[in-house]
Amino acid sequence: MTPDNVQFRTGVIKGTECVKEGWALIKDQYWLFLGIVFVGIFIGGAVPVVLIGPMMVGIYLCFFRRMRGEPVEFGDLFKGFDYFAQSLIAALIQMIPMVIILVPMYLIMFVLMMTSMPRNGRMDPDEASTFFVTFLGFYFVFLVAIIVVAIIVTVFFLFAFPLIADRNLSGVEAIKLSIKAGKANAGAIIGLLLLNFGMTFLGALCCYVGAFFVAPITMASYAVAYRRVFPEGSQLFASPPPPPGEWAA
Repeated sequence: MTPDNVQFRTGVIKGTECVKEGWALIKDQYWLFLGIVFVGIFIGGAVPVVLIGPMMVGIYLCFFRRMRGEPVEFGDLFKGFDYFAQSLIAALIQMIPMVIILVPMYLIMFVLMMTSMPRNGRMDPDEASTFFVTFLGFYFVFLVAIIVVAIIVTVFFLFAFPLIADRNLSGVEAIKLSIKAGKANAGAIIGLLLLNFGMTFLGALCCYVGAFFVAPITMASYAVAYRRVFPEGSQLFASPPPPPGEWAA
């Protein structure tokens, strides 16, 4: 199977519906999925580029088993390592945009600090004020750039790990197809991201612990969004593709 002959749908992601369906999907086994998501993210974050891929694939494998009505066990999380090579490739590709934006920005910030600092180690009030305003302005631009790039990366790559778990695509093929499907559903995905960000932010206000309890629901909503875009059983075009607006490829 290749990205060129896999169908995907457009106009089917509704943020609130995905969150509700995600909650309905896991509520009977909420604590199990909380453990799966928490451990998966914790292990993936321990060695981010290397382990985040198989952990994310493992998390989605658990969600897909639940969708099919199959029993889910905590150990299913580690079946993501069966896709280690391809998930690692996908993770590395996803890192490229962030590296492209972060490295130059950090270099500029470093040069700015070095060139703005006085040689004798002292600053008069005017110099300090100018330096502070310049640094604060650059930091704001830096922060906005990171947020924008993070949103774009998430929109384009949201379906990469689920595609590896669900369709057994290679890392490169999963990225290509995820970009196509993400681009075709960009507005709806951004809406879902903002909704989940709001939920996570509210959870974080509860001594930050609440964010962890929301995580299984947000991840489940992404799994639901994926299944809406890539219905189970939609494989190849045996005849001319369906009309635009409902399906795409």
